Amino acid sequence: MTGLMELGYIGLFIASFLAATVVPFSSEVIFSAMVFGGLDAWTCVWVATLGNWLGGMTSYHVGLLGKVEWIEKYFHIKKEKIETFTVRIQKYGDWIAFFSFVPFIGDVIAVATGFFRCKWWKVAISMLIGKFARYLAWMYFNGLFM
Repeated sequence: MTGLMELGYIGLFIASFLAATVVPFSSEVIFSAMVFGGLDAWTCVWVATLGNWLGGMTSYHVGLLGKVEWIEKYFHIKKEKIETFTVRIQKYGDWIAFFSFVPFIGDVIAVATGFFRCKWWKVAISMLIGKFARYLAWMYFNGLFM
């Protein structure tokens, strides 16, 4: 973690990117340390948002690689049930990507939107808004705005 902090904004970008993938990592600590260390709070918001969004979109693309047969085989869920859920998620799921910033379930949401073939541009927009709101809230909640 110290190595990432020494990289400044690039380190924050890397930390934020990793935090949005299935790698168990939290970017908020790095974010706060960077701002308390003297980096511009708003630049940190934008860098962290961009990194986290690109990491989330990477998870979305990983979801695109998934196959229904795998869900049937490894989770023992019938194809009919998956198809029923697919119709629902494709109807409303594009915008659920907004919540991909939520700890523990956010990565699952990002992968699921890809797996269920949600419209990438709607996922991208809603995910970007959610990730920005997260870092903005983190900045204000911790009194980091300057």
